[in-house]
Amino acid sequence: MQALNLTAEEFAALATRRLRAEPPALGDVIARPRGDHDHQPQPIKPPDETAAVPAAVLIGVVPRPEGPTVILTQRAATLRSHSAQVAFPGGRVDAVDGSPVVTALREAEEEIGLPRERVRTLGFLDAYLTGTGYRIVPVVALLEPPFTLTLNAHEVDDAFETPLSFLLDPANHRREGREWKGLYRTYYAMPFGDRYIWGATAGMIRNLYERLSG
Repeated sequence: MQALNLTAEEFAALATRRLRAEPPALGDVIARPRGDHDHQPQPIKPPDETAAVPAAVLIGVVPRPEGPTVILTQRAATLRSHSAQVAFPGGRVDAVDGSPVVTALREAEEEIGLPRERVRTLGFLDAYLTGTGYRIVPVVALLEPPFTLTLNAHEVDDAFETPLSFLLDPANHRREGREWKGLYRTYYAMPFGDRYIWGATAGMIRNLYERLSG
């Protein structure tokens, strides 16, 4: 598998061609949800998609002179769940949202102050089911500088940019594992400097790579 070293314009064109044009429907029989249940040493049954909490995240690619980057956050250490972990901006779907795009834009604005008018949606990845009971729809978008981020300290401790070329290089996609609920489970991990990108976030990045590489 080859690394994808794309300009922002190349990424946008490729994403438009290869990603879903519409959000994945609940119970899609053609494209099954991806998730924590994939690639396990001991096969496990996927979580019940219909019982999962609906959520959405924003995979935002930023055109930079030195090459496109992706915005990630470090969740607040004070949060009750997934504290201090690297994540995409996003969260639960509210009943009034109406679509994963609205959820992703609202959450990005609430968490890091990203102006929604700076976001151009390119497409969607398959839904991602987590072992903690969420059904996440990743919204892939191109972000248009300039913009200034304002962090919500109750939700995130930091926001940072990681080179898209690093994330789309399979040489950086490690499989690691640990014991969870009495069973050994594996997951993707993509350490970048002092940032440890792993779990669902790394899994969605891997899914993005696989969809773009075709």
